[in-house]
Amino acid sequence: MVAGEASGDVLAARMLSALRPAVPEARLEGIGGPQMAEYGFHSEQTLDTMTVRGLFEIIPRYRELKRIQRGLRERYLAEPPAVFVGVDYPGFNLGLEEQLRAGGIPTMHFIGPQIWAWRGWRIKKIIRAVSHMLVIFPFEEEIYRQAGVPATYVGHPLAEVIPLQPDVPAARTQLGLPQHGPVVAVLPGSRMSELKYNSAAFIGAAAILAQRDPALRFVAPMTGPKQRQYFTGAIATAGQQHLPITIVDGQSHAAMAADAVLVASGTASLEVALFKKPMVIAYKMLAASYHIMRHMAYQPWIGLPNILAREFLVPELIQHAATPQALADALWRQMHDAALKEKLAQRFTDMHHSLLRNTAQESAQAVLKMVGRA
Repeated sequence: MVAGEASGDVLAARMLSALRPAVPEARLEGIGGPQMAEYGFHSEQTLDTMTVRGLFEIIPRYRELKRIQRGLRERYLAEPPAVFVGVDYPGFNLGLEEQLRAGGIPTMHFIGPQIWAWRGWRIKKIIRAVSHMLVIFPFEEEIYRQAGVPATYVGHPLAEVIPLQPDVPAARTQLGLPQHGPVVAVLPGSRMSELKYNSAAFIGAAAILAQRDPALRFVAPMTGPKQRQYFTGAIATAGQQHLPITIVDGQSHAAMAADAVLVASGTASLEVALFKKPMVIAYKMLAASYHIMRHMAYQPWIGLPNILAREFLVPELIQHAATPQALADALWRQMHDAALKEKLAQRFTDMHHSLLRNTAQESAQAVLKMVGRA
């Protein structure tokens, strides 16, 4: 298995929670994180070594990642595993899967690349690379089957992890926040590249909101010490040291129990939807990457809640549109429009039910079937 990011580590660990009891003697190896390690998975690289985002940001890391990919390919072709599972991370995994499948090794890919959003040309490579696709959105199964790729909808693991009715008081206690008074969660992204481009606008928006309502409190979960240090420095650079913001290590789900959330586009936006919270989705990136990706998109939405709803259910402010003022104005409306908040809560509840499956069992059974142990 190869999981190249923290989100992939969580996803793969869900599968392993059901797979390991079924095949306790199996050797599980490749690249993964600490959650996969809990099930006896041996990783040869840290996730920090693998994580990179963007079209141009990958250039300095290209040779290193190709060296890692080549090493895995040579090892597995020499000593074929019963199955190779690429967990998301398509830029790396699809290339590896294509080479392994050509060598006679069954390949699975967990989380179908979003060919329905952009990079539709990838389907040709997927047909060559993937023996069986595991998808996490209900509409994807038919898309891949029509393309000739066997696929199984296994539900979205986050729909199981996040309760249908989150315990907001417990979350505030966990974060050391008062039980009463408005709280806004600020999630500028988990990767350093995301923090680099999003932090200033997110901090600026929080400062504007704090001026409008001095009772507002903010909470910002950070995925690691480097991210925490960078974000703390960004607050100082913006001259907002007195901003009432609590920076916490991890605990992103507790933070999402806030009254409203300013969130970078990505999986986190879906997590906020599963918490049934009003949100504003924003994203900034390297200008060159943005201009290329903008012309490659097949639909008007980038946020997962909007993609699933097939409409702009919540605001999306991208690149130059994501100014502090625009973000603050959009979030203020999300927080104070009672009818809108009620509508969002119902739509997000329906969305939660549509994504709810026993993902661990469904994905593990697909792997067991592939290796003849179902």
